Amino acid sequence: MKQRVFALVDVNNCYVSCERVFDPKLHQRPVVVLSNNDGCVVSRSKEAKALGIKMAVPLFQIQHLIRQHHVAVLSSNYALYAEMSRRFMNILADFVGPNEQEIYSIDECFLELTDHQHRENLSSYARQILKTVQTWLGLPCCIGIGYSKTQAKMANHLAKTHAAFDGVCNMVDEDPCVIEGLLAHTDVGEVWGVGRKLQKRLEQMQICSVMDLVEADDKRLGQHFSVMLENTVRELRGISCIELEHQVPDKQHIISSRSFGQPVKDLQNLSEALTQFTQRAVERLYAQRLLCKSIGVSIRTNRFQDAEYFHSYTIVHLRDYTDNLLEINKAVQYGLKCIFKVGHSYKKAGITLLDVIPRQQYVPDLFFDAQSTIKNQKLLDILIQINKEHGKDRIVLAPLTNKQPRPWKMNQAHKSPSYLTQWADVLRVQ
Repeated sequence: MKQRVFALVDVNNCYVSCERVFDPKLHQRPVVVLSNNDGCVVSRSKEAKALGIKMAVPLFQIQHLIRQHHVAVLSSNYALYAEMSRRFMNILADFVGPNEQEIYSIDECFLELTDHQHRENLSSYARQILKTVQTWLGLPCCIGIGYSKTQAKMANHLAKTHAAFDGVCNMVDEDPCVIEGLLAHTDVGEVWGVGRKLQKRLEQMQICSVMDLVEADDKRLGQHFSVMLENTVRELRGISCIELEHQVPDKQHIISSRSFGQPVKDLQNLSEALTQFTQRAVERLYAQRLLCKSIGVSIRTNRFQDAEYFHSYTIVHLRDYTDNLLEINKAVQYGLKCIFKVGHSYKKAGITLLDVIPRQQYVPDLFFDAQSTIKNQKLLDILIQINKEHGKDRIVLAPLTNKQPRPWKMNQAHKSPSYLTQWADVLRVQ
């Protein structure tokens, strides 16, 4: 029986790397990308890391470094990153079979190389993948290869942190003594699935490095902690316990929420914000071929600034399962009116589509109105198709046609153009 082999392909500093593809001026320069409302750092170039800029640090705390070292500051451009991610995953799919790929996150992908290990030199094959992604997309990546997903994840970490690997760490073919030496100097918190709390408890048991965890009694750890940690130890030893996930599990709910750029006091602006959040949520519902029957609506003030923190939430139940945008938004607006309280400055709002099922599982009742449902489905099909072909929000619900300033709009003072999704933002030669 073949011993299974896995690889983890990961884009280096994904958001920064995507921005650099379209703006050469950002190369060799410290760059940070910010979270929603330009609050905290969520991605850093290696030059920014070298300056001591930490992940999740608030922007206002590093203004002195930005001025002193001319750090480029960018708002998150999620549409750009999502499209680059889609292309990245499609390239990787060309190197493996249809059941040998698991998209783990926007910038990480597991590949199973079990059937490739006797036909290819795995390190050379990995370098071919890196070269293809770099040539076709301009994204720098690292690849870790191991006998399990956890081992591949750890190998990827070593490839990122040790330049000698030149982007590829292959635990399958690497000298075991070299790997053991590196693992002995790697904190146990770097292991996939070991969080801060678990790391502290392990350190109390004198398990401080990854190598300490590899040599620990897996059965004892399973009894003290969980079967998951026991399997993690076995995976680090090269025994595959975690399968690839070829299908994304069915959603139990869909959330669309956001903090506002400025506090919102009036019902009209809250209504506009929730209308947009609803349209985004229904677009995701439609894309995943799902239906919902209940909607949660929430509004809240700023817990850090307001003396009287106010948070209200309600659930509105629909008559039947649906993806009808108009019907869902009507329910959202009803829920908002039920929980809105005059006199507060609201900082965040959101909706949650609840009681979600796949469309093919829906069984209509005896009084099902087929004509109306088909009509509504065609309307939603047309709306989504037009927005897809001609740009986001070409067609919106009536409350969003208001041209007045919108305090609820997210702050994105440093956002780059949407190069791949908006015709107006296509690169211009000057």
